[in-house]
Amino acid sequence: MSSTVSSSPRTIRIASRKSQLALVQTHWVRDELQKHYPDWTFEIQEMSTQGDKILDVALAKIGDKGLFTKELEVGMLKGESDFAVHSLKDLPTRLPEGLMLGCVTERENPADALVLHEKHRDKQLATLPEGSVIGTSSLRRLAQLRHHFPHLQFKDVRGNLNTRLAKLEAGEYDALILAVAGLQRLGMGDRVHQVIPAEISLHAVGQGALGIECRTEDPEILSLLKVLEHTETAQRCYAERAFLRELEGGCQVPIGVNTVIADGVLTLTGLVATLDGKTLVKDVVSGAPEEAEALGVELAQKLKDQGAEEILAAIFAEVQRS
Repeated sequence: MSSTVSSSPRTIRIASRKSQLALVQTHWVRDELQKHYPDWTFEIQEMSTQGDKILDVALAKIGDKGLFTKELEVGMLKGESDFAVHSLKDLPTRLPEGLMLGCVTERENPADALVLHEKHRDKQLATLPEGSVIGTSSLRRLAQLRHHFPHLQFKDVRGNLNTRLAKLEAGEYDALILAVAGLQRLGMGDRVHQVIPAEISLHAVGQGALGIECRTEDPEILSLLKVLEHTETAQRCYAERAFLRELEGGCQVPIGVNTVIADGVLTLTGLVATLDGKTLVKDVVSGAPEEAEALGVELAQKLKDQGAEEILAAIFAEVQRS
């Protein structure tokens, strides 16, 4: 046990959203910490966030500044909980004063998945009939898929995973685009009909990783969490988050990424697209993993030089008008 973790066991309070996926992820974090600190007590505090409550409005219309995190953050700042477990893709790149990203866990597959209605079980994205209705609440997925498959139709879908799957099975959609990682964590990996390659859809910043947020001035909790840190995932995600932060984009804009670390080199690919998918700006940078955040900033600047800021400004204006 680290010297900065008290030798006197105490109760640690973990904040989590109430959704099934959020609780599966938080229980995993609790159980892993319990293995390392068997004499400590870990309690989970379940909360509903604004994003959980507003299900009849597209995410892009609401805005995403803390949509799935604010209530949990308020609890930490009040001292009611010690840390919060998030899907890292839901965690804004700029955190409230007094809070920080304390740990990034090992990443599951960050790719997007095609989940099909039974009648299309022998199809893939490229072979779905013209006019097939694809459900997604992500502007990032929407823009990239429109670019590659302009013959398909896209329709917003909200709700938890089971709600979305029920809508698919009821025939409201021919297919859904979901995260591979979420399906795998819920034991539904068999629902993945196609793992969508990065050449078609770059994934969301932080997708597939868990981000644990805690108070900045809490060295004991920070030390406690370090047993769950996965260095390579953290480096990849810090590069992605710096890229997103520099573009001042949230999770509800068409910004996609892909990161790989191989032979000591981190390669970051990034994309910004128009909502109709007709214009994509895309580029790549490589460098030392230890320079992850600088690489993210460098890539953002390269895309800005290609018109990314104008694309994002136009999208923001369009979403506000709609």
